[in-house]
Amino acid sequence: MHTETRARGTVGVLPENIAGVLAYFTFIPAIVFLVLEPYKKNRFLRFHSMQCLLFWGAAILIGIALKLASVVLFIVPVLGPLLVLVVAVVVVLAVIVIWLVLVVKAFQAEMFQLPMLGDFAAQYANSI
Repeated sequence: MHTETRARGTVGVLPENIAGVLAYFTFIPAIVFLVLEPYKKNRFLRFHSMQCLLFWGAAILIGIALKLASVVLFIVPVLGPLLVLVVAVVVVLAVIVIWLVLVVKAFQAEMFQLPMLGDFAAQYANSI
């Protein structure tokens, strides 16, 4: 996990760090920041918006994989459903904690990179 501290500037009418935090609240602000001027020209916002989209995409894929695994595990009596429940709770808690870390790091005006996903987001942010 790599962090890079940024100066606190403004983009549009919002301070950079507040706009970075807003990018993590659902995928809608992230898409808006990637499409609209002057937000799409800001490297900090492009990074956080892309990392948000990649993070939620990964979380959805993990949820689908967990759902498919639960179909198989429900065949096992008693232990199967219990294991599915425990794994689901751990995954949901992990997603919430990671999301909170991303929000706090954006508020602190840092470009905190998640492993793999952050690398793709950084490449996208630097490409434009």
